[in-house]
Amino acid sequence: MAKRVQVMRMSVEQPLWRALTAYRVLTMLYAVGLFGTAYDEFVRPWIAVAYYAVLCVWTLATLPRVQNAASCTKRFLAADLTIALTGILLTPLAAEYERIQSGGPTLPSIWTAGSVLAFAIKGGWRWAAFASTAVAVANLIERGAPARDTIHNVILVWVASIAIGYVVEVARASERTLARALEIEAATRERERLARDIHDGVLQVLAMVQRRGAVLGGEAAELGRMAGEQEVALRTLVSGGLVPVSRASEDAAEGAVVRAVEEEPDDGPVDLRVLLAPYAAAKVSLAEPGAPVVLPPDAARELAAAVGAALDNVRKHAGEQARAWLLVEDEPDEVIVTVRDDGPGIPEGRLAQAEGEGRMGVALSIRGRLRDLGGSAELISVPGQGTEVELKVPKVSRGKAGQR
Repeated sequence: MAKRVQVMRMSVEQPLWRALTAYRVLTMLYAVGLFGTAYDEFVRPWIAVAYYAVLCVWTLATLPRVQNAASCTKRFLAADLTIALTGILLTPLAAEYERIQSGGPTLPSIWTAGSVLAFAIKGGWRWAAFASTAVAVANLIERGAPARDTIHNVILVWVASIAIGYVVEVARASERTLARALEIEAATRERERLARDIHDGVLQVLAMVQRRGAVLGGEAAELGRMAGEQEVALRTLVSGGLVPVSRASEDAAEGAVVRAVEEEPDDGPVDLRVLLAPYAAAKVSLAEPGAPVVLPPDAARELAAAVGAALDNVRKHAGEQARAWLLVEDEPDEVIVTVRDDGPGIPEGRLAQAEGEGRMGVALSIRGRLRDLGGSAELISVPGQGTEVELKVPKVSRGKAGQR
């Protein structure tokens, strides 16, 4: 099965940049429209015309600059704010004194808020406070006195920009936390998969070497003891630890990045009977439907591996002479495989004790596999009457393996 690396970029602030782009264009048109409707109120209209020409060219030419945080550099923000402040300070030179005293809008009007918002989205509430304070000072100079309407507008822009900057900072922190959680989830799934594979192979061999060595004695006993130590160390390794924080999840300039290694599923469904046929033996009876039991490739392989893990437990705990029966049922919505043996059964509390000792055969190799497929594994054991494991897998997988 092939593997591929999937890179997912998450950015909760990207919609804000798109909204800012549209806002700058619309407010530019609004400012020009205000000038056209109040042309007679300007004593030097050529100053306003020249300013609006610069404003229109600047706004349209710098649209790519407000597409994302990487393009919106500090140099661009400084030039953008300078154009906004220049328009405010040019207003007394272009407009009539009565227009200014009556609270008429400045030349850039509400376009100035777009410049302040760019600071907020780029750098958070501190940058927003700096830009809005500069705009407040320019408005007070333009008006000549701290009038009520001017103070009202200044406070409105100041509070709104700082609030948006704070929201952006919180969103970035949440984005990094989400990326970290997704990395941990992906690493945990991969660790569980590796633990299942190791349990089905390496750990089983080490446990067998330990048992046979103890029986043979001599140098074989020493080899068995060493195999037992390695088994314990390997169980500890595969059952604990979190992945370190990656550089990718800490970088929020373009949004948090999550890299996940995913398996490319093979094309076409698989007949479960073909995968279970090798388990049939002299002491393992297999009862299956006459028609193919079709499952997705991942689901079929994982279910067959879980059956193999259950049979390994039969041989290990019930003895080589124990008999086992496999029953495959093909239901309309799910496939059920039952593994039953005639061994001594499992004492009450033994599974919990085994998990505490790091022996995760049932938890990972059986229940873990079925959980990832959206199915379930039920274990029924009566001391002296054997053990029965019922494995259920939906035909349309609802688990993580099916989502891959």
